[in-house]
Amino acid sequence: MYDNEKFLGNSDYSKDIEFHLHSYTHPQTLEDEGPHILSKGDGIYVYDETGKKFIEGMSGLWCTSLGFSEKELVDTISEQLKKLPYYHSFAGKTANPAINLAEHLIKISPVPMSKVYFANSGSEANDSAIKMVWYYNLARGLPEKRKIISRKKGYHGVTLAAASLTGLPYAQNGFSLPLEFVRHTMTPDYFNEANKNESEEQFSDRLASELENLILKEGPETVAAFFAEPVMGAGGVIIPPKSYFPKVQKVLEKYDILLVADEVICGFGRTGNMWGSETFSIRPDIVTAAKALSSAYLPISAVIISEKVYGPIKDQANELGIFGHGYTYSAHPVCAAVAMKAQQIMIDRNIIANVKQLSKLFNERIQNIKNNSWFLSHSRSVGLIGAVEFGYEGNKKFDIKNKIAAKCAKIIQENGVILRALPGDIIGFCPPLIIKEEQINEMFDKIDIAFKNFDEMAFNLK
Repeated sequence: MYDNEKFLGNSDYSKDIEFHLHSYTHPQTLEDEGPHILSKGDGIYVYDETGKKFIEGMSGLWCTSLGFSEKELVDTISEQLKKLPYYHSFAGKTANPAINLAEHLIKISPVPMSKVYFANSGSEANDSAIKMVWYYNLARGLPEKRKIISRKKGYHGVTLAAASLTGLPYAQNGFSLPLEFVRHTMTPDYFNEANKNESEEQFSDRLASELENLILKEGPETVAAFFAEPVMGAGGVIIPPKSYFPKVQKVLEKYDILLVADEVICGFGRTGNMWGSETFSIRPDIVTAAKALSSAYLPISAVIISEKVYGPIKDQANELGIFGHGYTYSAHPVCAAVAMKAQQIMIDRNIIANVKQLSKLFNERIQNIKNNSWFLSHSRSVGLIGAVEFGYEGNKKFDIKNKIAAKCAKIIQENGVILRALPGDIIGFCPPLIIKEEQINEMFDKIDIAFKNFDEMAFNLK
């Protein structure tokens, strides 16, 4: 990554290679090519150690919605550290920031909800939700009702349980996953999965029918919950047909199966509403949230549960003497304080209105990339999340071994925009929600140049 001698020897660059095992990184590639060290952020921009400036077109990992230099968030962290740097939520104890944040999340939840449980990541939130679902069914005298259905290409995290829900092989290969209680159903990917001449309505009917058939095959008395992202992020920014979730929800209600909306990416404005559940007409029993909850300034996540779920949990705790679940850092006062400030900034600055206002331009610029690139087969977006998909002559696919999306993303990064290659030869877009019109144009102008420069390489990879 760096040629300059100052990055060799006893430098952070060499020490990272020596000591640091990275997430979702090939260890040998890191040893051969070295890390890319980022050192500073400013709004939607980040800078590496050489001083090169990048537009962070993925908000880090879909999370820094308020950008990389929000002074009010930094000040809030500092103030809370001085007041109470840590406390827990065990044995009835808590701190004011967690109380305020829980109240806020109940007030803004997509459907009426009852209680909020705090964890530290989206993975932990989804893991906790699974345990709550099981606890809920045990309380109802239904111990056999414990299977969880999620979707192929879905992403729900990397703990043992959450990685099992995830419908992407790279999260499971080598780990003896998924665990036995998880089943996967079809992806609502109309572009790739619809039959010839099948309308979106018919496609949604078919997926709802396939879900029902899976439930009947497993036995409805054994199926506890269905986990779904409103927009499937890491699986390729897959945007479902509008009729998909209402049809799925009818099936779930028919068989007494809880719907868990994984709002880890979509929550807090990403799709043009506070929640992806609002955008896609979802009525969840449980919501999991993280990432933009604190704009990723500190780790925090939430599990928001309905009274329908909370009531039996409380009853079961009466019998057992305790709700036996919790993390050392659950409801951490500093994390809760910065999350509450992030939520207040979203309200005070009308961030969601900004998303709605810019979503048309964002979509147009993504469509233009597709229209001007023979090697792209599809483009899609909602709010300020989108993707382009590689393919040619209709929807012929490139050889997956060529990693065409990753090669293109590298050229885009060299041109000053950090994006992410996703499974299925897809490149995702997910800029900070504070982005301005001129910055969207700046970002896509750079991307346009990169795609033009990629034309010859794409031809050679056919």
